[in-house]
Amino acid sequence: MTRRRRAATIADVASLAEVSVGTASKALNGRGQLRAETRERVHAAAQKLGFYPNALAQNLLAGRSFTVGLITTDSFGRFTIPIMLGVEDALGAGQISVFMCDARDDPIREQHYVRTLLGRRVDGIIVTGRRADPRAPIAANLPVPVVYAMTQSTDPDDCSVAPDDEAGGRMAMAHLLATGRTRIGHITGPERFLAARLRARGASDVLDEAGHALVAPGTLYGEWREEWGRQATHILLRMNADLDAIFCGSDQIARGVSDALRESGRRVPDDVALVGYDNWEVVAGACRPPLTTVDMNLPQLGRYAAAKLLAAIDGQAAHGLHTLPCQLVIRESTRVAAAVRHGAPPTRSGNVSEVSVAAVPATPTR
Repeated sequence: MTRRRRAATIADVASLAEVSVGTASKALNGRGQLRAETRERVHAAAQKLGFYPNALAQNLLAGRSFTVGLITTDSFGRFTIPIMLGVEDALGAGQISVFMCDARDDPIREQHYVRTLLGRRVDGIIVTGRRADPRAPIAANLPVPVVYAMTQSTDPDDCSVAPDDEAGGRMAMAHLLATGRTRIGHITGPERFLAARLRARGASDVLDEAGHALVAPGTLYGEWREEWGRQATHILLRMNADLDAIFCGSDQIARGVSDALRESGRRVPDDVALVGYDNWEVVAGACRPPLTTVDMNLPQLGRYAAAKLLAAIDGQAAHGLHTLPCQLVIRESTRVAAAVRHGAPPTRSGNVSEVSVAAVPATPTR
């Protein structure tokens, strides 16, 4: 068996360079008034021995740990992982590490992680989750800055970053109108979710501006589940035989809607166009046909939150809610219907040209 070689120490470097330990430390850390020849001799000795300064010790001397904490309530990682990737992209350039902690919607566990992260002397904390609803701050009078991402603090002095869900709803509905659909239903998640209400509001506003309204019975609030999508679709079809489009508050709901439409003998998109929300590619890409959907740009949101945290660490804290634009990803589920392509008039009166669709891309963005 080979014996592991002992790691070189600062004392070894000092001995080889023929200087004191204090001088070697100053040379390697860029401190003190030393001759250039002395610094070069110390660095050459360190390189020869394979010695690397203790980064943690250096950072503590500088008053920084170059680590941040990320506390999430999203146990499934559906939203947290893309956000964390964006955070790491933004922080990686500054060689800052991220500690991720899963609080699992448990306030006691969350407070434990806050104490743990502070014990590790993190420079700041990002709080995220799977919903954008306002929440209480993680703690009062923390010694490090905190940024909330994909959620928002009820304290207006805190910095919160979230997707612009109202604009996302407007974008989805404007796209459906631009493809010639006017008998449109809306199926979404629980009404208690702020995101569901904002998306519904944006969609309804666009319809109002174009002289239309959602088909009866209006917005159908339910659960973020495929089963709810199937149930709500049957409700819409029983009440509206001429339904020609459905906007869904999530891709999971849209998957259930797609199944129910097929079971009812309706073709997507020839009979009924379909738009989802989230751009969860494992779902949207697997739909038949592939699903047009709104992407919340979560990696970008993570990068933006990290940039705000870095600014706060440097003494330039931001406050209030910052919303970032969403993006429409167009796929086959909203292909223009044959009747529209051949110039047939819409089934209801209204000037679709009144709706701005400039932000809607003409081709898939992914």
